[in-house]
Amino acid sequence: MLILVVAATAPEVEPLAKYFGNKIDVLITGAGMVPTAFALGRLFAHNKYDLVINLGIAGSFDKSIEPGFVVEVTDDTFAETGAEDDEKFIPMNVLGFGEVTYKPTTSLDEVESNFYLKKARAITVNTVHGNDTSIKKVQERLNPQLESMEGAAFFYACRQVNARCIQIRAVSNFVEKRNRDNWQIGLAIKNLNTFAIDLIDAIIKL
Repeated sequence: MLILVVAATAPEVEPLAKYFGNKIDVLITGAGMVPTAFALGRLFAHNKYDLVINLGIAGSFDKSIEPGFVVEVTDDTFAETGAEDDEKFIPMNVLGFGEVTYKPTTSLDEVESNFYLKKARAITVNTVHGNDTSIKKVQERLNPQLESMEGAAFFYACRQVNARCIQIRAVSNFVEKRNRDNWQIGLAIKNLNTFAIDLIDAIIKL
């Protein structure tokens, strides 16, 4: 089985990349939705995979999904794509210019039924939230559980080529007023890679 792991930055998947070596392909896109979409489009133009897995860290709006938790993203929304109408926000789908929410083309259960993760709704942003007012607004409008800077772009690119894909993220921090002392990036990366290594090992051995 040809497996592609996609991450924004190398440190997020460094343990996994070292463990598997050339048994899988790893694509480091760079942070953000534009680099992610471009990198995947360029790769998909000449390569086809049996499974594409997006791995990365995320911020959590949901206090029950704490730093260190690993989750499966079931839908991901481009949170900022649309238009402002005074105090209102009109999403692009309401404007009639396309979709804003994208889903995986398969699920963890379908990929490997012996593995389970809590499921979560996510948003993809250009600016991560760190202001009480903006956090409240996006919660009222979309009620997300997680946020990242790449997830929806990953789903979008995979859907364009009918690639079988899932997104798995580990929480590095709660979404709150920016406070680096509360971040647990090391724990998130450790837990993410531990889970992903076990999962891919099981898939390869099938």
